[in-house]
Amino acid sequence: MSVLAVLRRVRAYGGHFLLLAVLTLVTALLVTGVPRIADRLSGQGLREQLADVPGLRRDLLYTRPAEVQPPRTPQVAAANRSTLDSLLARMPAPVRDVVGERWYVAETEFGRLTGPELTSDKGLFDLSLRTMTGLREAATLVDGRWPGEGATRGAPVETALAETVARQLGVRAGSRLHLALRDPEGGEYKATTVEVVGLFRPTDPEDGTWDGLPSALRLTPPVDDGQPFLLVGLTDEAGLDDRATNGWTVGFGWRYRIDPERLTPGGLDALVAGLAELDRKRPAGLLLTQGVDIPLRQYAESLAAARTLLTVIAAGVLATLAGLTVLAARLAVRRRRTEFVLLRARGGSVTAVVRRGLAESLLVVPVAAVAGWLLGGLLPADPLGDGTPDAASRLTVVAALLATLALPAAVLVGQRGGGGRRDLLRARGGAGRLTVEVTVIGLAAFAAFLLRRRGLTLGGAVDPLLVSVPVLLAVAAALLALRAYPWPLRLFSRMAARARGTVAFLGTARAGRAGVAAPLVVVVLAIATAAFCGVVAVGIEDGRDRAATRTVPADALVSGDRFAPDTATELAALPGVRAVTPVLATSGQRLYADADGRPGGAGEAYVLLVEPAGFAEVARRSGLDLAVPAALRAGGDVATALPALVSPDFAAALADAQLADGAGRRPGWVDVQGNKLPFRIAGTAAEFPLIPGRTERFLVLPWPGLPADGPHPLAPTGFLLAAGDATVDPAAVSRVAEEGQTRYQTSGTVTGGKRPLPPQVTTWAAEREQLGGSGVNGLLVFGFATGAAGGGVLGLLALAFAVLAGARGRGQVLSRLRTMGLSHRQWRGLLLVELTPLVVVSVLTGAVVGALLPVLLNPVLGLAAFTGGAPVTVRFEPGLVAGVLGLALLALAFAVAVEAVNNRRMRLGEVLRLGEES
Repeated sequence: MSVLAVLRRVRAYGGHFLLLAVLTLVTALLVTGVPRIADRLSGQGLREQLADVPGLRRDLLYTRPAEVQPPRTPQVAAANRSTLDSLLARMPAPVRDVVGERWYVAETEFGRLTGPELTSDKGLFDLSLRTMTGLREAATLVDGRWPGEGATRGAPVETALAETVARQLGVRAGSRLHLALRDPEGGEYKATTVEVVGLFRPTDPEDGTWDGLPSALRLTPPVDDGQPFLLVGLTDEAGLDDRATNGWTVGFGWRYRIDPERLTPGGLDALVAGLAELDRKRPAGLLLTQGVDIPLRQYAESLAAARTLLTVIAAGVLATLAGLTVLAARLAVRRRRTEFVLLRARGGSVTAVVRRGLAESLLVVPVAAVAGWLLGGLLPADPLGDGTPDAASRLTVVAALLATLALPAAVLVGQRGGGGRRDLLRARGGAGRLTVEVTVIGLAAFAAFLLRRRGLTLGGAVDPLLVSVPVLLAVAAALLALRAYPWPLRLFSRMAARARGTVAFLGTARAGRAGVAAPLVVVVLAIATAAFCGVVAVGIEDGRDRAATRTVPADALVSGDRFAPDTATELAALPGVRAVTPVLATSGQRLYADADGRPGGAGEAYVLLVEPAGFAEVARRSGLDLAVPAALRAGGDVATALPALVSPDFAAALADAQLADGAGRRPGWVDVQGNKLPFRIAGTAAEFPLIPGRTERFLVLPWPGLPADGPHPLAPTGFLLAAGDATVDPAAVSRVAEEGQTRYQTSGTVTGGKRPLPPQVTTWAAEREQLGGSGVNGLLVFGFATGAAGGGVLGLLALAFAVLAGARGRGQVLSRLRTMGLSHRQWRGLLLVELTPLVVVSVLTGAVVGALLPVLLNPVLGLAAFTGGAPVTVRFEPGLVAGVLGLALLALAFAVAVEAVNNRRMRLGEVLRLGEES
């Protein structure tokens, strides 16, 4: 058997081999290219997510607590600067490789700073002297010189101040100030003179050099009334050594910043493990502070869930491609049945015929697989990754081998099979087919049960059970549909036999006898994959909406410490604000058994006070689907007991303490801003808006009607704002809120005390964008788009195979009926009646399977990692139903078009004369 002979046969049946080659190329392309794109999107998402983390949270900070240095210790600052390199060298390799910038800082304790420019009306000031690496590269002198340049022996301690700090103090280059430590009685000791020798301006205020606390670029305001402002002056090592040798305590810090551009998803687990090892093996006498492992762990969880989801989608697409390859091989063998029968009649053995098919396949399929592998290698990969994973290359070889064997295997099956009539569905397969179907259905049910019972395997490897379950369930559903759908067709056929006309009767009769088992299975698998992607995507979007609403149940949320009562009126007067309602939230509130403060024994809870009517109005005007529970809308009286909505855990604790029962016979009491409020349980809920996630004990009360002139009037800690279709300026809201918070702090109700942080303004849109713009979102979008588009296109292609599988038989029927007077219009009707059941059953079965798969796999997919912890619920959206119906109509039109093209190509008159079988 020469190569030229094989080439001639490949050329003679070029269409069939082209189809096999295209399917092999697409399979190799997906197997090779999808992991590369997934790695690129994963790496890009990881780096973007960590870049959004504030710099201080990406730092590994080693500190040595401030202490008096041993006597006769020269060059204290220089001796500790060398530790910057030694600590880096001791880090685990995965951590050391991702460290970017690093800094060394040494600073003295704070001393009282006085001088002629620091008048009493400006307040009190404490100064710390700091020396650090990278100062001259990160700042520009605007006046004077740097400390240590041109200094003379015996000169005062030199320092440089930020231009903005010097302006606020009223000092300039050349100013001499007095610096001393102060004892608790106000006396001074260890005093010295400090000369401001230069003023500087940071080249980039956002540079990590300036992230040390307290900041050297600004004055730190007093914590309490009567406390000093804090400022940092930069000095040289000689100035720091001067204070150290005079008995001032000196602290040291070595800061290493994780560079997001050096991170790769493949090294994430090793990096997290290395960070855990840092704290276990930190040098004696040093403290380690780091929080970068938290966002890294969060991303690792999201990435694991995304890869699991992508694995399920890829399994569906690849299984569909495998089914299409088998269908293409069967179609090629079917078209060449006469050739193979002639070869056997001339004395050829089955082995010779199979070798013939294998030789032809070896000439085409491996070349297509190599082309797909090369094209996949051209797709963009993660620039810091390893390119195409080894597993993808091995899977490409396996896919090419299986595709090569598809044609000879189909030849072998065709030669082993017998003749006879092939258009009777119930007559095919017999007991053997029933055994296979029962086995597949039983295996699918057992695998699904085992997956839910066992969960996912750990370790990051592909879980074979998770990959197989969706495919097995789709195949099992297709087999059940194949068994079920001929029965209603026979009923319709009997009804049509009694009616006038032959179109309906012939169409239903032929549809009931159509032998399309394999194509129908592939169609169901493809549509199930596409439907799965659509349902999960909608579920994740809905979960993100609910998560954003749980955090910000309005267009905007203002949260702070305590606000003056008139703040709500001023917020309502802002342009675009349609409604405002106050809220009061406080954590860790202890439960009491009576108004006298006797402990209740139920522990602590998170307490939230809302105005039910205002809360509902703000949610309605914000366009959010959020209903206030009837338990809160009922209202209550402080004189008796307020109705409370509590978490199940807190309700159980109250029941154990025999408090706050529904009848209110023994109410529970909670202290809110000095007010003892009685309450009774009116309902339970697992979650409620504004309650932080994973809060197991919470208590929601309606705003009580306390007198405004009472001893402890309630002050809101936040506000919910509704804007409707208008736009609210967050800056204006923040300004009004800060003024309201300041008025409360300076009112007669509250004087002195610790100054609160500025209020925060969070919009629903910003919260929703943060959830939707998570690091793995790009990977999710890619997976859903690939699965939905691939499933839809491959489903139509499988449907074309189903149509072509019966094209010969329909051609013969058409030719015979045309001789009996069947019109073109009647033939089109007959075609629609015959193909509609196939299309409807396959598309609907696939859609149902795809919609039910998320319900089955939800516990093991970890979809809550994409929604901020909110559970993902699967429901049938009207858009999805419309999409399924549209896909069914498109599939039916596509099937009719394929049949029409095939009829024109076959020249039906020749089919009738030749008498070829289907």
